[in-house]
Amino acid sequence: MYYLYFLKQNLRFIGFGYLAALLSTFGQTFYIAMYSGELRATFNLSHGDFGNIYAFATLSSGFILIWLGKIIDRVDLRLYAVCLCLGLAGSCLLISVAQGVITLVLSIFFLRLIGQGLLSQAATVTMARYFDDVSRGKAVSLAALGFPSGQAIFPFASVLVLTLVTWREVWVTSAVFLLVTAPFSLLWLLKGHKQRHLKFLSRDVSDNKSSDKHVKKQWTRSEVLRDIRFFLSMTALMSSAFILTGLNFHQVHLTDVKGWDLGFYASCFSIYAVCQVAMSIVVGVLVDRFGAVSLTPFYLLPMVCSTLVIAFCDASWTIALFMALAGTTGGATATILSTMWAELYGVLHLGSIKAMVAGIQVISSALGPAVFGLLIDVGIRIEDISLICGTYAFLGCILLAVLFRPNILVFRKSS
Repeated sequence: MYYLYFLKQNLRFIGFGYLAALLSTFGQTFYIAMYSGELRATFNLSHGDFGNIYAFATLSSGFILIWLGKIIDRVDLRLYAVCLCLGLAGSCLLISVAQGVITLVLSIFFLRLIGQGLLSQAATVTMARYFDDVSRGKAVSLAALGFPSGQAIFPFASVLVLTLVTWREVWVTSAVFLLVTAPFSLLWLLKGHKQRHLKFLSRDVSDNKSSDKHVKKQWTRSEVLRDIRFFLSMTALMSSAFILTGLNFHQVHLTDVKGWDLGFYASCFSIYAVCQVAMSIVVGVLVDRFGAVSLTPFYLLPMVCSTLVIAFCDASWTIALFMALAGTTGGATATILSTMWAELYGVLHLGSIKAMVAGIQVISSALGPAVFGLLIDVGIRIEDISLICGTYAFLGCILLAVLFRPNILVFRKSS
């Protein structure tokens, strides 16, 4: 009931975060991959060729995101949101008129940078920044529901539309949809944001200038880069994007080796989405109660178990178990990785800090398919690859527990 009351009190602003997350679908891997067959046929590309193009565009967007993502800290959110919508619409138009590989690479680069990168960042950073410690988790988790909503809505709609029009016309339609509806919707949802931002500045900027040692420090990005905890924790936190993207990118090989039906595997993504939504809501409450930093060492454990399912199980029903466990970690990821940085480093420079994190996550998601592909090519079994990945993630949990042990002790004393 409290969740519903909180949503009612903040419906418009949380709606902005939800819509930004939903619109990021146009740059997400699962959506672009819907048209991979048409793109390969149009540009005469093999599976490997398209994979390399996609990896190059994604890696490039990840590096640029680290620099470009800090702009959200410096410009009016309303202007920023409208510019992202216009840029995403332009990216959709660019891919719809692409006649050569260079244009294709550029269009995928912009779709990944603006869609998966900047819009996803805007959806979570704004929630973490403008809500306080007792409501930040709920706000981020509610806004993050836009991600699974996109997975549920857009692929199904695209399949229907592709039966009526060409893939180029689908992307033109997407661009028109973004131009006509998104900017006005986002501006309406951000009504009153000027007062919200002034209140934020009066609270956090004044706190940052205060000499009171009990006031939370607002770290700059250069200060974060000198904190060894950031680099050590990122070695563990990047495992989720690396492992799950790698496994799902090579789902055809995985199902062939296991003797699983590819259609059944794809249908089980609905289980992933359901678990993702449920866990996102649960973790939002837990974060507000116990703190994201205290929960961080544990959120990767379901994914560790999911890699063991791939490593040791061959029955087709275990696909559902794999998806459920992976979705559990997926649901916790957006909430925890957005709120823990606010707890550790403050919210004044959260955009630039989160941009570094998002950039590293994008880069790791691009490396996953490439590394998995190389290992498969040299003859390493997918089961062994999955076991190695599970070991890596489990060691990451131990590392996070060591890094944030003081926070866990604080939680235990206060409970």
